[in-house]
Amino acid sequence: MAYKITENCAACGACIDECPVGAISEGDIYKIDPNLCIDCGACADACPMGAIEQA
Repeated sequence: MAYKITENCAACGACIDECPVGAISEGDIYKIDPNLCIDCGACADACPMGAIEQA
């Protein structure tokens, strides 16, 4: 199951470099491509806002 970024995202960028497969794209609220996400949880661990959760 892929992770998703909720509306609590502050677009701080902390998660981008943590994703080993480049599944996160930038924007007002960042997005995770569920087809690329390998469900490792590295992004969720890095998010200071707690805005990333399992879908």
